[in-house]
Amino acid sequence: MGDVAMTVPVLIALTKQYPRLKITVLTRKFFSPMFNKLPNVSVFEADVKGRHKGAFGLWKLYRELRKLKIDAVADLHNVLRSKVLKKYFKFGRIPVEQIDKGRAEKKALISSKSKVFKPLKSTHQRYTDVFQNLGFPIDLSNTPVLSKVSLSDETLKIVGADSKKWIGIAPFAAFEGKTYPLELMEEVVSKLNKSENYKIFLFGGGPLQEKQLETLKNKFENCLNMVGKLSFNEELALISNLDVMLSMDSGNAHLAAMFGIPVITLWGVTHPYAGFVPFGQDADNALCSDREKFPLIPTSVYGNKMPEGYEMAMRTILPEHVIDKIKSILNGA
Repeated sequence: MGDVAMTVPVLIALTKQYPRLKITVLTRKFFSPMFNKLPNVSVFEADVKGRHKGAFGLWKLYRELRKLKIDAVADLHNVLRSKVLKKYFKFGRIPVEQIDKGRAEKKALISSKSKVFKPLKSTHQRYTDVFQNLGFPIDLSNTPVLSKVSLSDETLKIVGADSKKWIGIAPFAAFEGKTYPLELMEEVVSKLNKSENYKIFLFGGGPLQEKQLETLKNKFENCLNMVGKLSFNEELALISNLDVMLSMDSGNAHLAAMFGIPVITLWGVTHPYAGFVPFGQDADNALCSDREKFPLIPTSVYGNKMPEGYEMAMRTILPEHVIDKIKSILNGA
């Protein structure tokens, strides 16, 4: 989801700088609400578990896409499915440019023996490179963000209306190596809750996370568990109304960044140098684990590789530091 969300600022810039372009985004149905507000952008839903499954399904998908009279293809994913589609499009003499994921550079960044610790090109810039190779260079400076979305009556019944600052917290990630310990996150929520100045929204997904967040929510009166309460479209609208988002190196950070919401990210065995910092965010908003104590960081690009002992890395990001950062943003410091 984060990779998809990171395309949004790039497409905003693309459509602004080339208003006569017609863009068709090929993605899963669930992600389509991200693109609803973009001019000249439509979504073609890929049913990768149904009619578009497998090589024959992808051939069917290609035949359906050909009917749109596509002039060129920008592959911002560069995975097995898109490589198969690339072959089909080239067979049809339609030019395709694929993202360069910088695999060699990233391998050097995460190496335990010959680490080259330096900032790599951002994923947003890698996306713009694809369009440049198609003949559409993009300037990402001064790119506008998506506008705040009005909350539906159904959402307002759940979240209420008040003058408190709204804080979003997304405490989970795909891997343990980039997930802040829940007991430390509870300390953060507890101290924010005591101030009575904030309303805290907890974001996540799935039955296990819903149960964990419900347990957390029940301890604090100024806290709401949003898992399973809203559609994805309604959740995006709620995120657009936040004053700040606290997230791991995960998709929710990029969803908030689409709307220009200040995002504080917590980094465990991953690191901002890999190029996945949310769009338009201050570098100081990325709180990283202590590399003096854990020098192999980043141990992986996606957080799926954690050396023995590195499960303690995120404990070097103190709850007090997180709280101070949240308050400094909300107080305009």
